[in-house]
Amino acid sequence: VQLQASGGGLVQAGGSLRLSCVASGRTFSSVAMGWFRQAPGKEREFVAAISGSGGTTYYADSVKGRSTVSRRNADNTVYLQMNSLKPEDTAVYYCAARFGWVTRKIFEYDYWGQGTLVTVSS
Repeated sequence: VQLQASGGGLVQAGGSLRLSCVASGRTFSSVAMGWFRQAPGKEREFVAAISGSGGTTYYADSVKGRSTVSRRNADNTVYLQMNSLKPEDTAVYYCAARFGWVTRKIFEYDYWGQGTLVTVSS
């Protein structure tokens, strides 16, 4: 599985961005997808995840209520809509994939995209 993330950029605090991640392969509906982020000097952390069917989603407390993860299996694409962005959301955002059940655990994802930078100015 190859992943290509996009949609990052510079936005003012309070603004919105939608990140996209396109996956290769024919079995996208069997793949759970996760979004993670890594801020400068910090460890990579979980942001959101969605099951292969889209029926189950998980969110980190830091983004819950401000973000929505969704997917369109016909297009092999997963999205992360982020609203009410804060400067502390500044990070490189990565999408990741694994075959099987959805999880928050970074170590259980086998495939990673290259990351897209989100910068939120105050």
